[in-house]
Amino acid sequence: MNWRRGLYSLLWWVATPLIRRYLKKRARKAPAYLQHWDERFGQATQPRTTGAIWIHAVSVGETRAALPLIQALHQQWPDAPLLLTQMTPTGRDTACQLYPDAEVRYLPYDYPAAVRDFLAIWQPRFGVLMETELWPNLLHAAQQQGVPLFLANARLSEKSLRGYRRIQGLIGPALRSLTAIAAQSPQDAERLQQLGAVSAVVCGNTKYDFTPPAAMAELAAQFRQRIGNRPVFICASTREGEEQLILQAWQQAAVGNTLLLLVPRHPERFDSVAALAQDMGLAVQRRSDNTPLAADTSLWLGDSMGELFAYYGCADVAFVGGSLLPLGGQNLIEPASLGLPVLFGPSMFNFAQASELALEAGAAMQVADAGQLVAQALSLLQDAARRQQMSKAAQAFTAAHRGASQRIVALLQAHLPQ
Repeated sequence: MNWRRGLYSLLWWVATPLIRRYLKKRARKAPAYLQHWDERFGQATQPRTTGAIWIHAVSVGETRAALPLIQALHQQWPDAPLLLTQMTPTGRDTACQLYPDAEVRYLPYDYPAAVRDFLAIWQPRFGVLMETELWPNLLHAAQQQGVPLFLANARLSEKSLRGYRRIQGLIGPALRSLTAIAAQSPQDAERLQQLGAVSAVVCGNTKYDFTPPAAMAELAAQFRQRIGNRPVFICASTREGEEQLILQAWQQAAVGNTLLLLVPRHPERFDSVAALAQDMGLAVQRRSDNTPLAADTSLWLGDSMGELFAYYGCADVAFVGGSLLPLGGQNLIEPASLGLPVLFGPSMFNFAQASELALEAGAAMQVADAGQLVAQALSLLQDAARRQQMSKAAQAFTAAHRGASQRIVALLQAHLPQ
């Protein structure tokens, strides 16, 4: 073990008490953080079978983005079992919903022995890490044990590149140990190569390939029936601090009978967002109440997991959260694929290419702040022709960029023994 990876491993051990404290703190609002504790620290349960295709997707977005890739992998290797690993309870729950036949586990933290034992126990046929999961000890152990490991849907923002450059001596060898890298864009490929990757093949973004389950369309129709003919503005995947900005702007605007559908990104914040809206004097109902929407309800809180596509399906205009504050934005491709006009704020560095392409296609609009957001949303809701134009542009934009999953499978085939 070289000194950089040795120091890195030592820091993991030193940080262990802090990690345990962090998990316990998160568990106060989200008790699921205390479940399957042993898996996080390398005490994995025995698999039903070995030789699985292993996909690691850290949380909800990456897990959903993996679905079309997993479907393409299953077409190529129909008899191979599937192992999915995550790092968050919401990601794990999403994996259980989307992949009922797979074995779902937490990936151990990057302790040398933990990741080495994980690979030895599961003996995966090969592994696919989604987006930017670069764990030096894991990548080293895979190389030592002869497990081909791929980075798929890989992205690296300018901000992340600057951060990784500080530890380039550690990350560079890890990148070079990968069997192959499938990057989302030429810019991502170039940044990964600046960081030390030998090469990165541009395959596109699997998020464009995602097709919502049919059950989501049925649920969206039920939601729409519950709402009636009111215009619906959805603010989805909002992050802490954004809800207050949006609600303040909403109160100051002439919204008429428009329904604001608010879906916070993290379930542990559902109660606090509901309390915030009620304290501000808004008439609030929650999806979990399963009651008819009253005519005077101004805010419907989407406090459920796994139903985001149903929420999008019952809306007329969408805002994608994580973008009003400097957080990098969330997945704008999902609402666009359903033909929704999409609004987002000034911070979209996690979806830089997709947001630029959506703007160029006329499928989306960027706003400077919450006041402009609400004003643009209400303007669109009052202009059916403009909404229809943006809807067609959104569907064309997403259709034009499909096919990444098949290109990634082809890349894997080229680097795996036949």
